[in-house]
Amino acid sequence: MNDARVRIDKWLWAARFYKTRALAADEIGRGRISVNGQPVKASKELHPGDRVTIKQGPVIRTVEVAGLSNIRGPAPVAQALYAETPDSIAARLRAAEARRVGAEPADSIEQGRPTKRDRRQLADWQRWSARVEDLPAPDPGED
Repeated sequence: MNDARVRIDKWLWAARFYKTRALAADEIGRGRISVNGQPVKASKELHPGDRVTIKQGPVIRTVEVAGLSNIRGPAPVAQALYAETPDSIAARLRAAEARRVGAEPADSIEQGRPTKRDRRQLADWQRWSARVEDLPAPDPGED
C-alpha cells in the first residue's frame, strides 16, 4: 500500500475521487486540483502529509494524504488513503444542506409539459389561424 512514489493522477484514481485516471488528469489540467496550495501537473509526486484541494462541482474538498497506493482497491482501502479536514467536512455539509432546502426550479412550472392532445390543439390553431393577409379583399363596388 505504501509505495515510494505515486503520481497525483494515479492517487486520485486509487483514492476513488475519480472513476478513471484520464478523468483525474483532465481535472488536474483544468486547474481544479492543487497540492499544498499550489496548482500541479498530473505527474506531481505525492508524499504522506500533503494537503490536496479538490474542486468537484460546487464543493471544494480538502484532504490530507495519509497513504499512497498505485492500485485501485475497495472503498474502505481507498478511504484509508486520505483524511478529510474538519473545515472541509463542515463546508461540504453546509453545501448539501443549502442544496436540500433550496427551491427547485421545476417546482415553479404550473402545468408542466404539454400532452399529445395539447400539442395537436396548438398545431390546429397555428394551421387554421386567420391572418389579415389571408382575408379576401373587400369589393369596392359593395356598399
